[in-house]
Amino acid sequence: MRTLAFFLSALALLVSCTPKPVELKTGTWRGIIEMQNQQLPFQFDVQKKDSALQVYIRNGSERLLLDEVSVTGDSVTMALHVFDASLKAKIEGNQLKGTFVKNYAPDASLPFSATFGDDFRFTNEKTAAVDFTGKYQVTFFTEKDTTISVGIFEQHANNVTGTFLTTTGDYRYLEGNVVGNELKLSTFDGNHAFLFTAKKTGDTLRGDYFAGKSGHESWIGIKNDNASMPDSESLTFLKPGFEKLDFSFPDLNGNKISSTDERFRNKVTILQIFGTWCPNCMDETKFLKDWYTQNKDRGVEIIGLAYERKDDFDYASGQVKKMKAKWSVGYDFVIAGVNDKAKASETLPALNRVLAFPTTIFIGKDGKVKHIHTGFSGPGTGIYFDQFKERFNGIVNELLNEK
Repeated sequence: MRTLAFFLSALALLVSCTPKPVELKTGTWRGIIEMQNQQLPFQFDVQKKDSALQVYIRNGSERLLLDEVSVTGDSVTMALHVFDASLKAKIEGNQLKGTFVKNYAPDASLPFSATFGDDFRFTNEKTAAVDFTGKYQVTFFTEKDTTISVGIFEQHANNVTGTFLTTTGDYRYLEGNVVGNELKLSTFDGNHAFLFTAKKTGDTLRGDYFAGKSGHESWIGIKNDNASMPDSESLTFLKPGFEKLDFSFPDLNGNKISSTDERFRNKVTILQIFGTWCPNCMDETKFLKDWYTQNKDRGVEIIGLAYERKDDFDYASGQVKKMKAKWSVGYDFVIAGVNDKAKASETLPALNRVLAFPTTIFIGKDGKVKHIHTGFSGPGTGIYFDQFKERFNGIVNELLNEK
């Protein structure tokens, strides 16, 4: 009996000394990424589906699903959906302390923390002294260059949403607040961390733009209801003497796909110049995969030309395969090169240049290039996304009706 009592006592002591498993609390968290002496905030919601954890990153009306979330010991790792990046942190009750890790570029990683229960962007003040609502003609400045843009902001009480349109794409879903007399907007898409600040004098905004570990530009915006961008179909074009765009690249399994293949004969073909690292490409791929499902039987082909972070076929094809499977994309992809615009231009010598990821090329049934659309205005741009879809469908219908 004494032996049994001793055994039970020892077992009870062992159980009492065994630490309880650490859990990631379900509910709303406010994350912070530290960069360039600035704090970039974003919110995310943790849920349980069956026994698995899911996280939704929030930017305005956007919800980005992270479905590869694991807790090991006292730490959590959140794979950032299709990107080669993750959030890794130690769980300390209502706090997370860790790192936003870019696996393909560890030197670009940034400190990350989060607080459970906080549900605000920059401030929980409900009112604002300044109204930033409006459309602005914007210029971004660096030491070497300037970029023309259009800023669109909508403010309700002290919540501001909006985006910037550029020739290469939009800055997607921006969300923020007015802090004192300063506008602050942020977005975190899982690969890119963007922070915008501005102060208003009359109808003019002056501010700064911070991107990741070192990117910085100043900007000026002048309120203008007629603010506009250059024609997106005039920026990328075929060089004189070219009518077609010849290509031959390996697909995700290493098999060659060429512009002369029988599968493209007498069909309208859409080439998507993109990369899995690119948030605008992410938006365009989601649009195209649904569009293709609905229209593939009309005599249309789509081929995604992937330009990835590393000049390594296995790495590049692995990233694209992951994206294709996660989003159930029905059209095919090839590995075309790396995400350098100059090097990408060399792979398609008939083009004047590759100016933007994404770029969309429309080829008629006769094999000739008919239209080239530079950049992409995604769902975060509202009416501009609607206009893009209308124009996209108009071009395809026109080309399908050609004899």
